Amino acid sequence: MTHPEYILTLSCLDQRGIVHRVSGFLAERGCNIIDSAQFGDAQSQLFFMRVHFSAEDTSVGDGILRSDFSALAATMQMNWQLHDARKKPRMMLMVSKIGHCLNDLLFRYKSGLLPVEIPAIVSNHVDFYQLAASYNIPFHHMPLAAGASPEARRAQEERVLEIVNANDIDLVVLARYMQILSPAMCDALKGRAINIHHSFLPSFKGAKPYYQAHDRGVKLIGATAHFVTGDLDEGPIIEQDVERVDHAMIPDTLTAIGRDVECVVLARAVKWFVEHRILLNGYKTVVFK
Repeated sequence: MTHPEYILTLSCLDQRGIVHRVSGFLAERGCNIIDSAQFGDAQSQLFFMRVHFSAEDTSVGDGILRSDFSALAATMQMNWQLHDARKKPRMMLMVSKIGHCLNDLLFRYKSGLLPVEIPAIVSNHVDFYQLAASYNIPFHHMPLAAGASPEARRAQEERVLEIVNANDIDLVVLARYMQILSPAMCDALKGRAINIHHSFLPSFKGAKPYYQAHDRGVKLIGATAHFVTGDLDEGPIIEQDVERVDHAMIPDTLTAIGRDVECVVLARAVKWFVEHRILLNGYKTVVFK
């Protein structure tokens, strides 16, 4: 018999007995812990925990678990979420004219490496509508002219949010979507929008970081996946990686190497998000790998 599986994530002020009370709560309700991870941050004095468990008592369902745990969470002032481990999160991809990250994520999705559903792809250009069609995913072209007025940008973002809401989107991925989101848009997508920045933040921000890196003679280039916030490229960092380069490489070579890194970094961040492994810790993240 296959039992329902869940993932519980939580954070609260660090204190004695958290693991004991959570594991005891699950044991009392006939649940079996499959894996568990926890971390106490001495700086913020917060405790973080992720528990993957199966509910083996058929009389204890989703509603009972949520209701009962809310009472325990209240006594310890926990921020918590309970996820159905076998439900695939719904992800929307946004892209402009550079498609390597889009192509990589679609391949991982199709091959079963990313446990998600992708009900929509949004772009301000038409370059990848055929790619979307090859995966049988609806493609929404939402053009935004250069120098568009604030009113036009607001109208376009409202249309994007309509797609998010109509499709019950859990995660929005900016797979090289080269438009700055408004503060209102960032707020609407808080905690569920990931961007890939083609640089090892916080260095070399802006439109051509690999050219900046080349001008500075760097020996390492990298990429950063982070949550989207109203502060451009300042959101909590989820994942980063680097590749070694040398003086003989021209900017185009650095760009090609960097794009490979971007694909890997973004894919890791997305996978960890959909597996509920990322918890926010102020301006930082805790990632249970």
